[in-house]
Amino acid sequence: MGLNLLSSIEEFARIKQIDRSKIATIIRESLESTLEKKLHTEELSVEINFEKGEITANLMATVVEETPLNLGEISLEKAREFSENIEVDDEIPLKIPITNFGRKTIQAARQSIINRIKESESDKMQVDYEKQKGELVSGVVKKIEYNGYIVNIGFTDALLPTDEQVENEFYKSGDYIKTIIYDIRKEKKGLRVILSRKRSEFIVKLFESEIPEIIEKQVIIKKIVREPGYRTKIAVYSKNSNIDAFGSCVGQNGVRIEDIKKELHGERIDVVEFHENLEEFIKNSLGTGLVKRVYLAERGRFAQVIVENDKKNIAIGKGGKNVKLAAKLTNYKIDVLVDSEYEEMAAKERRVTSKIFELDGVSQNIGDVLYKAGYTSVQDIHESSIEEICNIEGIGKKTAIKLKESSKNF
Repeated sequence: MGLNLLSSIEEFARIKQIDRSKIATIIRESLESTLEKKLHTEELSVEINFEKGEITANLMATVVEETPLNLGEISLEKAREFSENIEVDDEIPLKIPITNFGRKTIQAARQSIINRIKESESDKMQVDYEKQKGELVSGVVKKIEYNGYIVNIGFTDALLPTDEQVENEFYKSGDYIKTIIYDIRKEKKGLRVILSRKRSEFIVKLFESEIPEIIEKQVIIKKIVREPGYRTKIAVYSKNSNIDAFGSCVGQNGVRIEDIKKELHGERIDVVEFHENLEEFIKNSLGTGLVKRVYLAERGRFAQVIVENDKKNIAIGKGGKNVKLAAKLTNYKIDVLVDSEYEEMAAKERRVTSKIFELDGVSQNIGDVLYKAGYTSVQDIHESSIEEICNIEGIGKKTAIKLKESSKNF
């Protein structure tokens, strides 16, 4: 491998923006691998001199009696030029110019070097692309393929795959589009930048692009939950009491949030003011002015929310999406009730946990009769009909009616 070939590889590497030290390593390792296979030895090293355009292989050559038949051999006559004490079958260190190894070997090594350079370039590109993961990018739809949209984002053609698209969004060639860089994948043809409009991180980046207070960390995004294409809830707050986190995100006359909605083709965006008080946060998560009261369970992450009759459907939302997203945002299971439903649930809980002897009109004697018949709680009486109670031996109709009325008012 002479000066011209070494120079051409170095030029190829320069175009690919790979430095000389990296190239030297690639050439050395590629040649050593190729020559070790040819000579069936692992005791071999390669030296490179870029200035002189020289590459030599250092190996242990076996001394033979006659003219050597293989590159890893040296004649006894030639070997004794180094030392008169050398005998046949001894091994001596030898430097061989790479050009002595033949055209086929050189070509194989050259192809191995080029392949390694391309791999190195791919690794460098991946590192560069990885730095941009999660960033918001703009591009133009170049074409539509079976697995998604090919989008030119300036420095490469990226893929917006079907599973990273929003269900009700459609584009045609030439359409302008915003996405985030979601992933970098290695494919047969090289690296592929994967885009997404479906991820919640996309919403975060849109907010950052429209709202300076978020970039400046004056407003913090606490959490975001999303039903892509339909509704998003984003909880925000500010440590600075002089900054209105909600107002900063919505903007004057709603201009900031409207720009974001426009990019999302009308997807509903609920900006929720985060609150350390869970009851307040749950109220905010469902919507301003909808909730009258919030009751938190003593155990478990469960909340009962009381609303006016005419606001229940709004609080639950179409297909239950509002309450489901609020539950995800607050990490609390939320049950939306009106006053009458809550009162009935509370009464049922009282009846279930109250023993039969606590019911008005139940004497010790009647209580014993009911207990033996399997009636242990007030709820057992409440769920039974008067006829069923009358069938209990020792309980008359008047007593049954009185017990039933007492259970209703318990």
